Amino acid sequence: MKNLIIDQGNSSCKINLFEGDQSIYFQRVEKLTTDVLTTIKKEHPWEEAILSSVVGDDEELDQWLKGNSQRYIRLSTDTKIPIGNLYKTPQTLGKDRIAVCVGANYLEPNRNLLVIDAGTAITYDIVNSNNNYVGGNISLGIDMRFKALHNFTQKLPLVSQEEEVPLTGMNTQEAILSGVTNGLAYEIDGFINSYKAIYPELLVFLTGGNAKYFEKRIKNSTFVVQNLLSIGLNRILTFR
Repeated sequence: MKNLIIDQGNSSCKINLFEGDQSIYFQRVEKLTTDVLTTIKKEHPWEEAILSSVVGDDEELDQWLKGNSQRYIRLSTDTKIPIGNLYKTPQTLGKDRIAVCVGANYLEPNRNLLVIDAGTAITYDIVNSNNNYVGGNISLGIDMRFKALHNFTQKLPLVSQEEEVPLTGMNTQEAILSGVTNGLAYEIDGFINSYKAIYPELLVFLTGGNAKYFEKRIKNSTFVVQNLLSIGLNRILTFR
Protein backbone atom coordinates (compact mmCIF):
# COMPACT_ATOMS: atom_id res chain seq x y z
CA MET A 1 0.00 0.00 0.00
CA LYS A 2 1.23 3.48 -0.86
CA ASN A 3 0.69 6.38 1.52
CA LEU A 4 0.76 10.07 0.68
CA ILE A 5 2.48 12.06 3.45
CA ILE A 6 2.14 15.85 3.41
CA ASP A 7 3.99 18.19 5.75
CA GLN A 8 2.79 21.77 5.27
CA GLY A 9 5.27 24.05 7.04
CA ASN A 10 5.55 27.80 7.37
CA SER A 11 7.82 28.34 4.37
CA SER A 12 7.30 25.27 2.16
CA CYS A 13 5.45 21.98 1.80
CA LYS A 14 7.15 18.59 1.75
CA ILE A 15 5.37 15.74 -0.03
CA ASN A 16 6.45 12.11 0.49
CA LEU A 17 5.09 8.87 -0.85
CA PHE A 18 5.71 5.85 1.38
CA GLU A 19 5.41 2.19 0.49
CA GLY A 20 5.54 0.38 3.80
CA ASP A 21 8.36 2.02 5.77
CA GLN A 22 10.24 3.25 2.71
CA SER A 23 9.99 6.70 1.15
CA ILE A 24 9.78 6.16 -2.60
CA TYR A 25 9.03 9.71 -3.75
CA PHE A 26 9.77 13.21 -2.46
CA GLN A 27 8.93 16.70 -3.64
CA ARG A 28 9.16 20.12 -2.01
CA VAL A 29 6.82 22.88 -3.20
CA GLU A 30 6.31 26.46 -2.06
CA LYS A 31 2.51 26.17 -2.17
CA LEU A 32 0.39 23.03 -1.96
CA THR A 33 -2.43 22.98 -4.52
CA THR A 34 -4.79 20.40 -5.96
CA ASP A 35 -3.03 20.85 -9.31
CA VAL A 36 0.26 19.76 -7.73
CA LEU A 37 -1.39 16.71 -6.18
CA THR A 38 -3.21 15.83 -9.40
CA THR A 39 0.10 15.72 -11.26
CA ILE A 40 1.68 13.52 -8.59
CA LYS A 41 -1.29 11.13 -8.48
CA LYS A 42 -1.12 10.49 -12.24
CA GLU A 43 2.42 9.16 -11.91
CA HIS A 44 2.37 7.92 -8.31
CA PRO A 45 -1.12 6.82 -7.27
CA TRP A 46 -1.68 6.32 -3.54
CA GLU A 47 -4.32 4.65 -1.37
CA GLU A 48 -4.22 6.58 1.94
CA ALA A 49 -3.14 10.10 2.80
CA ILE A 50 -2.30 12.25 5.82
CA LEU A 51 -1.71 15.98 6.02
CA SER A 52 -0.06 17.94 8.83
CA SER A 53 -0.29 21.71 8.49
CA VAL A 54 0.87 24.57 10.67
CA VAL A 55 -0.74 27.22 8.44
CA GLY A 56 -4.43 26.52 9.04
CA ASP A 57 -7.23 24.60 7.39
CA ASP A 58 -8.01 24.45 3.67
CA GLU A 59 -11.47 23.04 3.03
CA GLU A 60 -10.97 22.72 -0.73
CA LEU A 61 -7.77 20.76 -0.25
CA ASP A 62 -9.36 18.54 2.40
CA GLN A 63 -12.27 17.70 0.14
CA TRP A 64 -9.98 16.92 -2.77
CA LEU A 65 -7.83 14.58 -0.67
CA LYS A 66 -10.91 12.86 0.75
CA GLY A 67 -12.23 12.30 -2.76
CA ASN A 68 -8.94 10.99 -4.11
CA SER A 69 -7.89 8.74 -1.23
CA GLN A 70 -9.34 5.57 0.21
CA ARG A 71 -8.67 7.05 3.64
CA TYR A 72 -7.61 10.58 4.58
CA ILE A 73 -6.46 12.13 7.88
CA ARG A 74 -5.80 15.77 8.65
CA LEU A 75 -3.66 15.56 11.76
CA SER A 76 -5.37 17.14 14.77
CA THR A 77 -5.61 16.72 18.52
CA ASP A 78 -8.41 14.20 17.90
CA THR A 79 -6.21 11.95 15.75
CA LYS A 80 -5.27 8.66 17.41
CA ILE A 81 -1.52 8.30 17.83
CA PRO A 82 0.59 5.30 18.90
CA ILE A 83 2.16 7.02 21.93
CA GLY A 84 0.68 8.50 25.07
CA ASN A 85 0.45 12.27 25.47
CA LEU A 86 1.09 13.77 28.92
CA TYR A 87 1.09 17.40 27.71
CA LYS A 88 -1.18 19.56 29.86
CA THR A 89 -2.62 21.42 26.86
CA PRO A 90 -2.60 18.95 23.95
CA GLN A 91 -4.73 21.31 21.84
CA THR A 92 -1.81 23.78 21.77
CA LEU A 93 0.86 21.20 20.97
CA GLY A 94 2.36 21.70 17.52
CA LYS A 95 1.52 18.93 15.07
CA ASP A 96 5.11 18.82 13.87
CA ARG A 97 6.35 18.30 17.44
CA ILE A 98 4.15 15.29 18.13
CA ALA A 99 4.81 13.81 14.67
CA VAL A 100 8.62 13.83 15.03
CA CYS A 101 8.23 12.22 18.45
CA VAL A 102 6.05 9.47 16.99
CA GLY A 103 8.71 8.96 14.31
CA ALA A 104 11.54 8.69 16.84
CA ASN A 105 9.52 6.32 19.04
CA TYR A 106 8.75 4.15 16.02
CA LEU A 107 12.48 3.85 15.25
CA GLU A 108 13.47 3.33 18.90
CA PRO A 109 10.48 2.13 20.99
CA ASN A 110 10.63 1.72 24.76
CA ARG A 111 13.59 4.10 25.05
CA ASN A 112 14.10 7.51 26.60
CA LEU A 113 14.31 9.92 23.67
CA LEU A 114 15.12 13.58 23.18
CA VAL A 115 13.96 14.84 19.78
CA ILE A 116 15.53 18.10 18.61
CA ASP A 117 13.94 19.73 15.57
CA ALA A 118 16.24 22.49 14.28
CA GLY A 119 14.08 24.46 11.89
CA THR A 120 12.55 27.94 11.85
CA ALA A 121 12.18 27.46 15.59
CA ILE A 122 14.14 24.83 17.50
CA THR A 123 12.17 22.43 19.64
CA TYR A 124 13.30 19.95 22.28
CA ASP A 125 10.83 17.16 23.09
CA ILE A 126 10.98 14.17 25.41
CA VAL A 127 9.44 10.72 24.92
CA ASN A 128 10.05 8.40 27.87
CA SER A 129 10.70 4.66 27.93
CA ASN A 130 7.01 4.07 28.68
CA ASN A 131 6.26 5.46 25.19
CA ASN A 132 4.70 8.64 26.55
CA TYR A 133 5.26 12.12 25.20
CA VAL A 134 6.28 14.15 28.25
CA GLY A 135 6.71 17.70 26.95
CA GLY A 136 9.53 19.95 25.85
CA ASN A 137 10.80 23.39 25.00
CA ILE A 138 10.62 25.89 22.15
CA SER A 139 13.45 28.26 21.30
CA LEU A 140 14.42 30.63 18.50
CA GLY A 141 16.01 29.04 15.44
CA ILE A 142 19.27 30.35 14.04
CA ASP A 143 17.78 32.54 11.30
CA MET A 144 15.32 34.10 13.75
CA ARG A 145 18.23 35.00 16.04
CA PHE A 146 20.14 36.67 13.23
CA LYS A 147 17.03 38.60 12.19
CA ALA A 148 16.20 39.63 15.76
CA LEU A 149 19.64 41.20 16.27
CA HIS A 150 19.26 43.10 13.01
CA ASN A 151 15.60 44.13 13.36
CA PHE A 152 15.66 45.19 17.01
CA THR A 153 18.84 47.24 16.85
CA GLN A 154 19.78 50.27 14.76
CA LYS A 155 23.28 49.35 13.64
CA LEU A 156 23.81 45.60 13.72
CA PRO A 157 23.96 44.01 10.25
CA LEU A 158 21.91 41.05 9.10
CA VAL A 159 24.13 37.97 9.18
CA SER A 160 23.46 34.50 7.78
CA GLN A 161 24.86 31.02 8.34
CA GLU A 162 28.42 30.24 7.31
CA GLU A 163 30.39 27.02 7.45
CA GLU A 164 33.43 28.56 9.11
CA VAL A 165 32.51 30.07 12.48
CA PRO A 166 35.17 31.65 14.72
CA LEU A 167 35.07 31.34 18.46
CA THR A 168 36.03 34.99 18.82
CA GLY A 169 34.75 37.55 16.33
CA MET A 170 37.32 40.04 15.04
CA ASN A 171 34.64 42.32 13.57
CA THR A 172 30.93 42.91 14.16
CA GLN A 173 29.76 40.41 11.56
CA GLU A 174 32.01 37.68 12.97
CA ALA A 175 30.94 38.55 16.50
CA ILE A 176 27.27 38.04 15.59
CA LEU A 177 28.04 34.86 13.64
CA SER A 178 29.98 33.42 16.56
CA GLY A 179 27.57 34.54 19.25
CA VAL A 180 24.48 33.16 17.53
CA THR A 181 25.94 29.95 16.08
CA ASN A 182 28.11 28.92 19.02
CA GLY A 183 25.50 30.11 21.50
CA LEU A 184 22.87 27.87 19.94
CA ALA A 185 25.28 24.92 19.83
CA TYR A 186 25.98 25.43 23.56
CA GLU A 187 22.23 25.62 24.18
CA ILE A 188 21.66 22.31 22.39
CA ASP A 189 24.47 20.60 24.32
CA GLY A 190 23.17 22.11 27.55
CA PHE A 191 19.68 20.71 27.09
CA ILE A 192 21.07 17.30 26.11
CA ASN A 193 23.29 17.16 29.20
CA SER A 194 20.47 18.27 31.51
CA TYR A 195 18.07 15.66 30.14
CA LYS A 196 20.72 12.93 30.28
CA ALA A 197 20.91 13.53 34.04
CA ILE A 198 17.17 12.82 34.30
CA TYR A 199 16.54 10.11 31.71
CA PRO A 200 18.89 7.09 31.75
CA GLU A 201 20.44 5.94 28.47
CA LEU A 202 18.89 8.87 26.61
CA LEU A 203 18.95 8.68 22.80
CA VAL A 204 19.03 12.00 20.96
CA PHE A 205 17.44 12.51 17.54
CA LEU A 206 18.32 15.60 15.51
CA THR A 207 16.10 16.60 12.60
CA GLY A 208 14.95 19.68 10.70
CA GLY A 209 16.49 21.90 8.06
CA ASN A 210 19.51 22.84 10.18
CA ALA A 211 20.18 19.38 11.62
CA LYS A 212 23.31 18.75 9.55
CA TYR A 213 24.59 22.24 10.26
CA PHE A 214 24.54 21.67 14.03
CA GLU A 215 25.46 17.98 14.04
CA LYS A 216 29.15 18.84 13.65
CA ARG A 217 28.99 21.76 16.10
CA ILE A 218 27.69 20.01 19.19
CA LYS A 219 29.67 17.69 21.45
CA ASN A 220 26.96 15.11 22.14
CA SER A 221 26.27 12.17 19.88
CA THR A 222 22.98 12.29 17.97
CA PHE A 223 21.04 10.36 15.35
CA VAL A 224 20.35 12.69 12.42
CA VAL A 225 17.14 11.70 10.60
CA GLN A 226 16.10 14.37 8.11
CA ASN A 227 12.68 12.88 7.30
CA LEU A 228 11.73 12.05 10.90
CA LEU A 229 8.49 14.03 10.67
CA SER A 230 7.39 12.14 7.56
CA ILE A 231 8.23 8.83 9.24
CA GLY A 232 6.05 9.87 12.17
CA LEU A 233 3.16 10.91 9.94
CA ASN A 234 3.35 7.62 8.07
CA ARG A 235 3.27 5.75 11.38
CA ILE A 236 0.22 7.74 12.53
CA LEU A 237 -1.53 7.00 9.25
CA THR A 238 -0.94 3.25 9.52
CA PHE A 239 -1.83 3.11 13.23
CA ARG A 240 -5.20 1.46 13.77
